[in-house]
Amino acid sequence: MPVAAQTIVPNRPAVQPAGWTVAGVESLLSAPFSDLIYQAQQVHRQHFAANEVQLSTLLSIKTGGCPEDCGYCPQAARYHTGVENEALMSVEAVVDAARAAKHNGASRFCMGAAWRGPKQRDLEKVAEMVREVKALGLETCATLGMLKEGQAEQLKDAGLDYYNHNLDTDPALYGEIITTREQGDRLDTLQKVRTAGIHVCCGGIVGMGETRTNRAALIAELANLDPYPESVPINNLVQVQGTPLHGTPELDPFEFVRTIAAARITMPRAMVRLSAGRENMSEETQALCFLAGANSIFYGEKLLTTPNPVADRDRMLFDKLGLKPMEIRGEGAGTG
Repeated sequence: MPVAAQTIVPNRPAVQPAGWTVAGVESLLSAPFSDLIYQAQQVHRQHFAANEVQLSTLLSIKTGGCPEDCGYCPQAARYHTGVENEALMSVEAVVDAARAAKHNGASRFCMGAAWRGPKQRDLEKVAEMVREVKALGLETCATLGMLKEGQAEQLKDAGLDYYNHNLDTDPALYGEIITTREQGDRLDTLQKVRTAGIHVCCGGIVGMGETRTNRAALIAELANLDPYPESVPINNLVQVQGTPLHGTPELDPFEFVRTIAAARITMPRAMVRLSAGRENMSEETQALCFLAGANSIFYGEKLLTTPNPVADRDRMLFDKLGLKPMEIRGEGAGTG
């Protein structure tokens, strides 16, 4: 007879009340490592197949020249990182890339553009890309910056499944990382996306010099969105020479795994995406991330402008761990 699941982390009630406090999330992050991973794995298995991971491909459809000053980003025009300002890709080139991604096993295709926000003429081209990629049978996602009134509805009409717009970091730390916009601007775009009926993809970046309390505040803010995002990418800072955050002390891998586990526990039905920084992670760290509840990776050679483990390495890791790619199960697949 199966043993009933137990709540392992101390000082947390069996039924979580509405709203996560920063202190509550920090208590998760501070729990004994084995207890935390055990609880995260229990939560994960309640909502997802234990050994399935969604393969996603991210393509930079418009690279470089961004007017923002995000301290982590090599695409900001003001930083000297060697990233050139390129024009928006053609619809045909994007569809060819999506077709290749599907051939290589991806079920989700995300299109990213280095804009503060899309101009209307560009949005119309992106909407055409979305329609064509969706027609291939792929789940679609776009990250285009801040949206104006009516733009989210255009993307929805084109068949967009997810819109990515990360909160990046703790609200208290945000102004130290970015000064050209406020986090409230991001929340405004997320509300437009929700109102249009598009699934929200929203996470953050760790390893930017923040404290554990800062990480707890980010996870709490995400978990307290109503509803919380269906997709939560957790990025580990990829340091690029020429950006202000280059040279920041690297985050301990166990702390990164703890962050994945906290995201899984606080947002149990979300896809928790192991995103930027995976190139620098050992196989052992990635395995712990999957054990902690990560169930999506970005698959391919590049993640926008930074390296990503090549597909063959990922396939070998999946074989070692007994993982298999998640299949699309209709619109919003994997969100519950």
